[in-house]
Amino acid sequence: MATCSTATSAPLGERRYRPPGGPDLDAGQNATGQFALCLAEALDTEVVMPEQSSMHAYLNWTKQRIDEMDATLASLETRASQLKAESKVKADEVIADLKKRRDEFQATIKAQFEAAEAAIRANKAELEAQWPGFEAQVKTYFETVGKQVEQQQSAFRDIAAVQIQAWQKAADEFRDSAAKVAAAKRNDLDAVLTQMKAGAAEAEARFQKMKQAGGESWTALSATLAESRKAFDVATQQAWDALKRAVPPGQQGH
Repeated sequence: MATCSTATSAPLGERRYRPPGGPDLDAGQNATGQFALCLAEALDTEVVMPEQSSMHAYLNWTKQRIDEMDATLASLETRASQLKAESKVKADEVIADLKKRRDEFQATIKAQFEAAEAAIRANKAELEAQWPGFEAQVKTYFETVGKQVEQQQSAFRDIAAVQIQAWQKAADEFRDSAAKVAAAKRNDLDAVLTQMKAGAAEAEARFQKMKQAGGESWTALSATLAESRKAFDVATQQAWDALKRAVPPGQQGH
């Protein structure tokens, strides 16, 4: 069950994710990764992030508690149906109270998840504002000390390889998560996965074309990288939005 909470009043680099009852986690280290971990864990998808073992443990804890609540209620309801009338009235009262408590527990988890999403969106906006400065400095480098075409081509190949790996990893993770969704809801997810794979193939084809052309300016090379980066952002956001619609927060495992 995915749950995260964060205080958003501190600057991005100083923020900490704190699972209720758990230690602080450094949101500045990998804010987007922590959100991905929350969503992936909600779908029982393993995401290996050693620095976030506390978050992983907390997410497992919440899922275990919800599963145990459901199992307890199912067992009690079965037994209650076999009780005599007088005892059944009392049993039904207790079961109704337990269901209320279970529902409140789930609602709290959902609220924490939604708060985490809002925090991540704010963090992402801050990081996006920093990205153009990084790109500008790279451009400055190639306009001054890195004018050699070979050096620019080498950098392009390295960055393109990382982007392709990101496309492939995102598609693999989405496929694994979608496989755990009920079959009745999987058609739309399969279509999204097909689109992601097509996006990856298109990006790789564009990169190959630029490599074969040779002699392109860094402006042209970086524009190709930017186009692929933007397509990746859109595709991955659409994919995880589709996954969330298929398995809403607070309902995983039910």
